[in-house]
Amino acid sequence: MSSINMNIPLLHPKTSTPHHSQLFLTQIRTCQSMQELKQVHAFLIKTAQNHEPVVATELLRHSATSDFRDIDYALSLFDEMPEPDCFAWNTLIRALAETHDRPLHALLFFCNMVSDGMVEPNRFTFPSVLKACSVLTRLEEGKQVHGLVVKFGFSGDEFVVSNLLRMYVMCGNMEDSHVLFRRSFDGVDYMNKVMRDKRREEGIVVLCNVMVDGYVRVGNLTAARELFDRMHKRSVVSWNAMISGYAQNGYFLEAIELFHRMQMEDLLPNRVTLVSVLPAISRLGAIEMGKWVHLYAERNKIKIDDALGSALVDMYAKCGSIGKAVQVFESLPKSNVITWNAILGGLAMHGKAKDVFDFFARMERSGISPSDVTYIAILSACSHAGLVDKGRSYFNHMVNVGFVPRIEHYGCMVDLLGRAGYLEEAKELILNMPIKSDDVIWKALLGACKVHKNVEIGRRAAEVLMQLAPHDSGAYVAISNIYASSGDWDAVAEVRLMMKDLDIRKDPGCSWIEIDGVIHEFLVEDDSHPSAKEIHSMLEEISNKLNFEGYRPNTTQVLLKMDETHKESVLHYHSEKIAVAFGLISTTPKTPLQIVKNLRICEDCHSSMKLISKIYNRKITIRDRKRFHHFEHGSCSCMDYW
Repeated sequence: MSSINMNIPLLHPKTSTPHHSQLFLTQIRTCQSMQELKQVHAFLIKTAQNHEPVVATELLRHSATSDFRDIDYALSLFDEMPEPDCFAWNTLIRALAETHDRPLHALLFFCNMVSDGMVEPNRFTFPSVLKACSVLTRLEEGKQVHGLVVKFGFSGDEFVVSNLLRMYVMCGNMEDSHVLFRRSFDGVDYMNKVMRDKRREEGIVVLCNVMVDGYVRVGNLTAARELFDRMHKRSVVSWNAMISGYAQNGYFLEAIELFHRMQMEDLLPNRVTLVSVLPAISRLGAIEMGKWVHLYAERNKIKIDDALGSALVDMYAKCGSIGKAVQVFESLPKSNVITWNAILGGLAMHGKAKDVFDFFARMERSGISPSDVTYIAILSACSHAGLVDKGRSYFNHMVNVGFVPRIEHYGCMVDLLGRAGYLEEAKELILNMPIKSDDVIWKALLGACKVHKNVEIGRRAAEVLMQLAPHDSGAYVAISNIYASSGDWDAVAEVRLMMKDLDIRKDPGCSWIEIDGVIHEFLVEDDSHPSAKEIHSMLEEISNKLNFEGYRPNTTQVLLKMDETHKESVLHYHSEKIAVAFGLISTTPKTPLQIVKNLRICEDCHSSMKLISKIYNRKITIRDRKRFHHFEHGSCSCMDYW
């Protein structure tokens, strides 16, 4: 049982001195637990010092803001204060605003302060109140607080204004944010003028950062970048907001380019920067850049916590290095389900179902409770391995332990059943599930119909998709391919005419490969690369060697009405083949090649890659839209099930 020294002479209230008050303050500040603080409180009551203003306020502050805070106890202390001052009000408002389930109480407490009228709010009151409005996204209440800011004369206070601006941003009101932002400078050329007032300059950077973040939040990256580029001075927060914005909105190359530019301007990335850029690196499969980020964190003593550690595990897994992902995972504390989910998701993507089940068992033995995301990884692993019964079992187990399946879980089940050929069961699952279906789940069914050439269910899935996402090319292309594979060219022509009338264009196949830290992008039949001539020569060499091995192009994968020669030519220039050709001419023999593709790899390319890996004695890793394919010695890790 903890205890603290209470060897302070008992005092009569009238004999209390500043010296004794200081002793009490010291006792309060040295408390290491709520139990110790309550002992001090009891002693203060016993000595009749609990109403001494300075001591009572410090007791309140410590109970509300220390690491072992107890907000309810702090509120009871506040109620004991005969005349709480502004500091006491501010302490409770701030503590409530920063407690995850109490921001609404912070607003109500502020209302009591204003209606009580005994104490006026000051410049330290409003930031906490505005933060509560931001967390709750209460725009109307935020506007009322704005009115009080003006009433009490704080509309020119930079600290208050920055929090006011953040409130409008967090509530998604960029129009009012822009007005407030402009008014904050009174016509000063805040972008280009060198500020003589250092504090003023820092305040401007803060306001600009808030606006950049606001534009990113509403998806207006153009406005965010324009403001970012016009800023005379930028902090690391400015760069983080822009890099994160690009990465979260799918502009991965732009995120990485900005990350490079940040370093060229001699601004050191921090932990948030690394966490922000790693998803972009992951999506592009830029393993060398990912390794650099990892090394940078270690050399600069940046703590690899759950967030950064999970991002590194995810990066290595998505860049094809699942062994390194496991190695990083094993070095982490593993005290958070997010970290476990990262490795489970990575293993699932690589088709390592047995490892997923083993790690899941380890997770449960370690006392970490699974989340709904955990089961997405497990069901995905079952899908990639074709383990239908095991997938059904895990789905039922998830429900039995109290999880309500989300659309992602149903999507995994539809994918699992569809891949295995249980198309009717997959369709019935979609129609009977208790939540509304989305385009993703119908795409999973449509993709399975394409694999198994089921025109009837495929047509139904395509019709639903065209209603849910009328301008998404996926449904039109998939059903067109299903018709083409069955030889119904009239139906193909009808679908393509519909696409033309609606101005819908097929997403082009695109592949990326990283060579010496530089990411190279290739499209289908791409001849725009500076090394196009050499790439073309290598493609011819590959074709000749494949033919020598007895390989013949699978022209059934070209679902267009044209002669066989033309079909073979089309297959010859798929984006992943161009990327492999470039990799072969750009690296030394036996160097592994890693490629990322935006679409599902076709059967012809899959067969070709197996032979190319054997002919050139290369390990070729391709991450398509669904999973990883590790080609080596003429075979693929997916065992031709994908």
